[in-house]
Amino acid sequence: MKDILREQNRDVLAEFAGSNVLLAFDFDGTLASIVAEPAHARMRSETSRLLAEAASLYPCIVVSGRRRSDLLGRLDGVPVRGVVGNHGVEPWETSRELADEVQRWRPLLEQRLSGLPGVTIEDKSFSVSVHYRRARNKEDARARILEAAAALGDVRVIGGLQVVNILPPGAPHKGTALLRERERLGCDSAIYVGDDDTDEDVFTLEDPCRLLGIRVGPSRDSAAKYSIASQADVDELLRVLVELRREKRTEISR
Repeated sequence: MKDILREQNRDVLAEFAGSNVLLAFDFDGTLASIVAEPAHARMRSETSRLLAEAASLYPCIVVSGRRRSDLLGRLDGVPVRGVVGNHGVEPWETSRELADEVQRWRPLLEQRLSGLPGVTIEDKSFSVSVHYRRARNKEDARARILEAAAALGDVRVIGGLQVVNILPPGAPHKGTALLRERERLGCDSAIYVGDDDTDEDVFTLEDPCRLLGIRVGPSRDSAAKYSIASQADVDELLRVLVELRREKRTEISR
């Protein structure tokens, strides 16, 4: 995995930045730092400013596991062109049937996970996230959560940073969302930045000429070919993207 911010990789970033490209970002762990309490996650003021600057130069979207309504309140009014929630389900494929299926899981999970300290169940209407960041024995907590998820029957389970995400089988995912948004916005290529297992649905898309996947934090297990060192480096990535776009516009105007 190569650091996209290194000078020798600038040409790769410049080629995409100079194209009809969509910028897409995960939220938690990408635009905002991971925090102990998900409700407290916010973008730094500098990240918000840079994202707004990038959004004035590129079509930008945010794709998150959060509920779409929750995510909208965390973007500080930045004029992104699309906001996708629930790992790709919202806004396209929400339905009463899907919500009813997810609601069936809640009491079953509560029953199996009751008495497990530090574990919280986040009901997001069209998916469920079970957090164990506050658990003392995280390995045991994760094993118990996975057992409870398996007992639900036919579900899709995706791990994360001290969270287990449970989704309906066959529901759209972040890769589906990116392709839909790229088509909707008439873009030829996309740059996607994410940090988690759920972002692998984008990184594994077989579209190397039209997709630049960038992982926050290098990982040997990721399908992304490029990375940035940490969440703090998202600001530098945004600065470079803004700079490259302005350089391209200057070249065109000459």
